[in-house]
Amino acid sequence: MQLYYLPVHELHTMLAKRQISAEELCRAFFERIDSVEEKLKAYVTLTRENALEQAREIDRRIAGGEQISPLGGIPVAVKDNLCTEGVRTTCSSKILYNFVPPYSATVIKKLNAAGAVILGKTNMDEFAMGSSTENSGFFPTNNPWDPERVPGGSSGGSAVAVAAGEAAAALGSDTGGSIRQPAALCGVVGLKPTYGAVSRFGLVAFASSLDQIGPLTRDVTDCALVMNVIAGHDPLDSTSAPGQAPDYTGYLKNDVRGLKIGVPKEYMGEGISPAVKQVIERALATLATLGAEIEETSLPHSEYALPAYYLIAPAEASSNLARYDGVRYGYRAEGAADVVEMFMRTRSLGFGPEVKRRIMLGTYALSAGYYDAYYLKALKVRTLIKQDFDRAFARYDVLLSPTTPSPAFKKGEKMADPLQMYMSDICTLAVNLAGLPGISVPAGFVDGLPVGMQLIGKPFDEGTLLRVAYTFEQNTDYHKARPGI
Repeated sequence: MQLYYLPVHELHTMLAKRQISAEELCRAFFERIDSVEEKLKAYVTLTRENALEQAREIDRRIAGGEQISPLGGIPVAVKDNLCTEGVRTTCSSKILYNFVPPYSATVIKKLNAAGAVILGKTNMDEFAMGSSTENSGFFPTNNPWDPERVPGGSSGGSAVAVAAGEAAAALGSDTGGSIRQPAALCGVVGLKPTYGAVSRFGLVAFASSLDQIGPLTRDVTDCALVMNVIAGHDPLDSTSAPGQAPDYTGYLKNDVRGLKIGVPKEYMGEGISPAVKQVIERALATLATLGAEIEETSLPHSEYALPAYYLIAPAEASSNLARYDGVRYGYRAEGAADVVEMFMRTRSLGFGPEVKRRIMLGTYALSAGYYDAYYLKALKVRTLIKQDFDRAFARYDVLLSPTTPSPAFKKGEKMADPLQMYMSDICTLAVNLAGLPGISVPAGFVDGLPVGMQLIGKPFDEGTLLRVAYTFEQNTDYHKARPGI
């Protein structure tokens, strides 16, 4: 039996019934990592000894008659921009290659409290800036469906780890599509929660008004189980929403009868590959057969989401990344004659080209004489985009679109053209600008490569997203397909 391909809820049942031990399960995943990691490069750091000790502790608790949580003993991976006390956290950047945080992110503490076994830290686009995981400061990650293609980004390592059986579930972060886009390209489920639903404390910031942590899993049930652990108010995060999170598994109903689904025409037109459009149309037909009401709608300001995002996000990145100066922690360039030269050399050598591009773009947008013309105008457009969604949700329960305009593209294909790379996120950016929840679920294949369907929901209505996603999943088999790696 390939334990590493079973979903979390099945593994939990086996652990609870003592059909397997947590240590046995942990070793099975490390054996899988050892067999495929050289081809895929999903991980930056493995925490083998820590993981095995966590697993043994779960086995001791089970032996003592304790009832374990649904994530107890489950091997998970976490994106390398989540702080882990005593374990290197690099953001896949040279400037943080030796940084070991003195504290853990809130979501890491919650995983530990639930008894999850953390296998290691996954590769990503440097500081989460990218759509292919080719911008990692260390090495690119390869798609398990075709190692010559990208896995998406920036949470590419987390998506690959789940898709290839190198983790049962993983955490990623999503600033403009960085959970949903790699989930789609790797054929797994990826949820970007509502802004504020999951604590960002301990997440290394890229764009603070857009970043959100979420799960990547094999199926929708696992997604709900992970959300039950990581969601909820955190006094350490000033943007964390008050109140208690619901039990997300309560929304897993195989029923969409009477639900109204809007299909924004802007996400089914220019720029979307005809083959991907066909997959989404088949998915819509499936949902209609199951009783959902499908209707075309419009989000008229969608065309401005890309330029607005690429002013707002780099502006916030310019501010957030100013702290990396070679003084307090991280990389410091040697041989500088004075402190100013040390700053310049550290940042020039420590940051990769995409990060420097976005810092310069953001600094320019915030500079005197340009702030009103660029950054302030982008914020006004952001409001218009949010109002488009408000109007749509007055009529529809969820909105549906492709997650990505095409299946996974070949490595190197878009690296020379940043605008083409940025276009990979045209279906996902607006969701972050509006602070809404969005989920990508496997919806079919094009030339043997996975295609994702994106569902967008009202603020804090992850429940309806999970219900629609679960219903679609229960009536199709796309989520059961496995790469041949």
